[in-house]
Amino acid sequence: MTDKQLRKLRRSELLEMLMEIEQENETLAAENRDLRARLEDKQLRIEKSGSLAEAALQLSGVFEAAQRAAELYLENIKQRAPGDSAGAEQQEV
Repeated sequence: MTDKQLRKLRRSELLEMLMEIEQENETLAAENRDLRARLEDKQLRIEKSGSLAEAALQLSGVFEAAQRAAELYLENIKQRAPGDSAGAEQQEV
């Protein structure tokens, strides 16, 4: 709307326009708050998922190290007493 058209409007029309604009402004502000809250929630979820993924990787590393240690232990037992395993089985019977 041009300046010339605005000047021709009556006060009641101008007030009505102002009220409509104010209502639209309030609606947009509420929508903005809602979108910001949703964005913050998504960012928090992303941060948590990153933390969970890192924790899972660290746990995976712990389990891998434990598995390697168990395998080394079994290997050492087999190398130390290759003939003793048969003798140990006979002694148990």
